[in-house]
Amino acid sequence: MTSTSHDPRAWKRPEDELAARSSSAHLVDPEDDLPSSTYAGDFETTAIPRYDSTSGEHSGGFPLLGDPEPLPYVQPAGRHSASAAEPTEIEPDELDARSGDARRGTQDLGLMLLRVGLGALLIAHGLHTAFGWWGGSGLSGFRESLVDLGFQHATILSYAGIGVQIGAGVLLVLGLFTPVAAAAAVGYLINALLAAVAAQPDAGYFPFFLPDGHEYEVVLLVVAVALVLSGPGRYGFDAGRGWARRPFIGSIAALVLGIAAGVAVWVFLNGANPLA
Repeated sequence: MTSTSHDPRAWKRPEDELAARSSSAHLVDPEDDLPSSTYAGDFETTAIPRYDSTSGEHSGGFPLLGDPEPLPYVQPAGRHSASAAEPTEIEPDELDARSGDARRGTQDLGLMLLRVGLGALLIAHGLHTAFGWWGGSGLSGFRESLVDLGFQHATILSYAGIGVQIGAGVLLVLGLFTPVAAAAAVGYLINALLAAVAAQPDAGYFPFFLPDGHEYEVVLLVVAVALVLSGPGRYGFDAGRGWARRPFIGSIAALVLGIAAGVAVWVFLNGANPLA
């Protein structure tokens, strides 16, 4: 059995209870929770700045709300790390190649003049020897002079000598395969110098100055050696090759082969001591 209370206060509807609670409730302003301008913080150890929402300016403390937030920063790694971004020394040629500026002044012009000048002299002397132009002896006279100097296989050697002169001269003028052409000229000029020394009437010494000396042959030989080592410059068909920009190992090898070929021709096809 249950008992029922007859007290009318015990019987309440839910909406009546909600209305009673609503009547006792009141709105709270969030501004009331903000600290006052005189608030010094707990135990007076922390100063909280006050911000004026209407003017957008700071009244004191640190500028926290007016400044933009900094972007997140991540330390680069891998190929973008600090070690990979260290400055490196750039060679002058690499800088010139990147900028497209040769910065060589008149160097290429001077090399072109040396190259074309030596090539033109070789071509003219080859034509003079082969065809008898400009008072030359012709092919037969050249072969007889080789026989008189003591060369073996004079016929083959006469054709080879003329071919080297004209071929190397054309390549030098064009600036094509310049180290090889200049090295061939070195080999030929070595034999020309030794033959001129051997043909002198007074043996046993080396006359240098003209008209009876060998000054002319020595100058041509020095120019040919210089072109092997310096390269043709950039005014020629070799402009895009390595020996035109920075000749080094290949030019040294070409010079050694040219000197060796010239000495070998004299030793194995003549064998005489030019100073004896």
